[in-house]
Amino acid sequence: MSLTQIDPNSAATAWLTAFDTALSQGEIGEAADLFLPDGHWRDLVSFTWHILTMNGTQEIAAELGRTVPDIRPRGFHVAPNRVAPRLVTRAGVQTIEALFAFETEFGRASGVLRLVPDETGTLKAWVLLTALDEIKGHEERIGPRVATGQAYSREFGGPNWLDYRRKAQAYEDHDPVAIVIGGGQAGLGIAACLGQLGVDTLVIDRHERVGDAWRKRYHSLTLHNEVHINHLPYMPFPPNTPVFIPKDKLANWFESYADAMELNIWTGTELKHGTFDETTGRWEVQLRRQDGSERTLRPRHLIFATGVSAIPIRPDAPGLDDFAGTVMHSGQYTIGHAWKGKKALVMGTGNSGHDVAHDLHASGADVTMIQRSTTLIVSLEQAQKVYDMYKEGPTLADCDLLATAVPYEVLVQGYKISTAASQAADKKLLDGLAARGFRLDDGPPDGTGFQMKYLRRGGGYYFNVGCSDLIVDGSIGLIQYSDIDRFVPDGVRMKDGRVLQADLLVAATGYKNQQGVVRLYLGDEIADRIGPVWGYDEGGEERNMWRRTAQPGLWFTAGGLPHVRIYSKYLAMQIKAIEEGLLQAAPVRTGELQTA
Repeated sequence: MSLTQIDPNSAATAWLTAFDTALSQGEIGEAADLFLPDGHWRDLVSFTWHILTMNGTQEIAAELGRTVPDIRPRGFHVAPNRVAPRLVTRAGVQTIEALFAFETEFGRASGVLRLVPDETGTLKAWVLLTALDEIKGHEERIGPRVATGQAYSREFGGPNWLDYRRKAQAYEDHDPVAIVIGGGQAGLGIAACLGQLGVDTLVIDRHERVGDAWRKRYHSLTLHNEVHINHLPYMPFPPNTPVFIPKDKLANWFESYADAMELNIWTGTELKHGTFDETTGRWEVQLRRQDGSERTLRPRHLIFATGVSAIPIRPDAPGLDDFAGTVMHSGQYTIGHAWKGKKALVMGTGNSGHDVAHDLHASGADVTMIQRSTTLIVSLEQAQKVYDMYKEGPTLADCDLLATAVPYEVLVQGYKISTAASQAADKKLLDGLAARGFRLDDGPPDGTGFQMKYLRRGGGYYFNVGCSDLIVDGSIGLIQYSDIDRFVPDGVRMKDGRVLQADLLVAATGYKNQQGVVRLYLGDEIADRIGPVWGYDEGGEERNMWRRTAQPGLWFTAGGLPHVRIYSKYLAMQIKAIEEGLLQAAPVRTGELQTA
């Protein structure tokens, strides 16, 4: 059966009508039969109040049976205000793709349908995405729904807008409903989405200024993905923003964003300790301000937005305490001019390690990199191809919805294809690195590339902006950690007896999982209860991310700017639903359905 002979709009409309009819009549089996036997249904809060993927008709039927009677989904139709149904190729599969809309008892929602023919030539759903757009009666305060209350009125002789803003940020007479730990992109994004839903939210950040988490990083840092995929919720970057955004420009934009979105932020503030009161359903958090003062606040929700990169991991290398030179983590590194004419070691071969080594070399230092494990190398040009969907023409909102409609198994399939293509394109560079003894990988264990390495473990790759070429031509040295005997006062002694002298060691050795952050501030019991954060669970979703955890009132958000823009609203709507009594905050187990 050739899909080129089928009208995409008619095919999508017919499937959506059949699905709508089956659900409205309670014919769950018929609805499930509209999917391929190995089809996928991913739900973002609309049916399940959860971020959940069902694989195969048996799981799909079971979930529909559990959820449909309560939420009463209806009115499935091709969305008239979105990109029209079309024939596309996703993860190597030719498919009819359509964006649609529907509603439930609780909200208005959107979705993505991808149809392919089964063995009989009948069009069946390969992938279905359903995603909540807004909760009825609790829509975002944007556009015509912007609040026009006292804080925005003209009151002669009384307080003005700034007075109200200062009062709101002081929290002198009330507690915030939610506290966000971390004022980077993840913290700002969730605070903005909560604010537009009317959830009183305070962001705390240990730095002096909003954006300092980027502003204080190494001098040459620039984003490795293009600006068109990096917009924050509600406020796109200005059209004159560079394609690859420098860190200081990004930091300044974050500061402007926080002001424009009227976010309540306490900078120079750290979480000291937190406990959860099972009786009241509130946290008691102790905060330490920069002036040494402390405040205790009692929010109902605590959101960790410290990111995939939180507590630095210090290397535990033999003899490192004997090393007489300077040792710093890559998070402390800023600029290499002070090391001109000196010898430097950089331990770690991910993005930070390569960028630090590159900067030290450009500053006149004699640099050698220490490789601890295999690393995926991809050219900057090839790295952008995983975002090609965003160049196809649809709006950013449409592309974001399409990007979420990729269940784990399909994601793996797609990344294998793109990784094989990028490695073929980068073959000359990769061969040169291998000849120098650099140990390469393609995203083990399944060859899924850098993006899956990020989603699974948060690192282990480098976008080549020139450092790999310096390794290939010998300008930057390379040794393997496995060949090191131990550190000595003047450098590092190799197992063959050679001593490689060094004045500096920069440890680009990564950061602890957010579970480690919870363990530090909330204690072992809660950390053990929630389990690991980030990386995929057995259901093919990021563990504990953007959804309820086994600890009531404890949430996590992280990731790059695209993750922040896409998933913040789903996390915010879950919190709003709990606040409005539509959803329980009860603890759940991994993989368990989370419904009111």
